[in-house]
Amino acid sequence: MSATPSTMLPLGTPAPDFHLPDTTGRVVSRDDFAGSPALLVMFVCNHCPYVRHVAEEIVRLSREYQARGVGIVAISANDVSQHPEDGPAAMAEVAAAMGLTVPYLYDESQAVAQAYHAACTPDFFLFDAARRLAYRGRLDGARPGNDVPVTGRDLRAALDAVLAGRPAPEPQLPSLGCNIKWRPGNEPAYTALAPLAPRS
Repeated sequence: MSATPSTMLPLGTPAPDFHLPDTTGRVVSRDDFAGSPALLVMFVCNHCPYVRHVAEEIVRLSREYQARGVGIVAISANDVSQHPEDGPAAMAEVAAAMGLTVPYLYDESQAVAQAYHAACTPDFFLFDAARRLAYRGRLDGARPGNDVPVTGRDLRAALDAVLAGRPAPEPQLPSLGCNIKWRPGNEPAYTALAPLAPRS
C-alpha cells in the first residue's frame, strides 16, 4: 500500500489558529487551550487503514496526556464527496465507539489542514507552551502489516519532553499514511514538494 509522508513543517513554527465544529456542532478554537502547557493537533480520518491501525493507541495516549493538562484535538479534513464515511455523522459514531475523549473536529474547507501543512492521516503536530512547533511526524514505527508494536513511543517521548520543558528527542521521523483527500482544485502546493528535512 502506498503511503504519503508528513511535510515535516519547520520546528518553531507558530500554531495556526482554527475555529472548527466538533461532532456536536460546538466550535472549538486553538485559544480554547490557552492555559494548557502543550497543544497536540492530530489529523486523522475514519476510513484510513493507517489511522485504524493505531486508533486504540491514539485514544489511550489522548486520555493519558489530557489528564496531564495537554490540549488535544483530532481533525478530519477529507473531502466527503470522495469519502462520505469521513463526514461529521460518521465521525460522531466513530468517536463514540472508540471512546475518544478529545474534540473531533471537521475541517470542511480544508483551510486548517493547509495552514498546518498536513499531508497524511495520521499526521501529528505538537506545540509547546508558547505554541511553537516542538514535534511533528509519526506516532511510532507501526504500520499496517509491518508487525511493529503500536506503542506511541515517538509521540509520547516528545510529549514528555515538552511537558518537562525540554526539546523533543531527535531525530524526528515523518508519519506515513493515506494522503488527505483534497477537494478537486484544492490540493495545496506543498503536497507537490519533497518533505522538508528535520532540523539537525
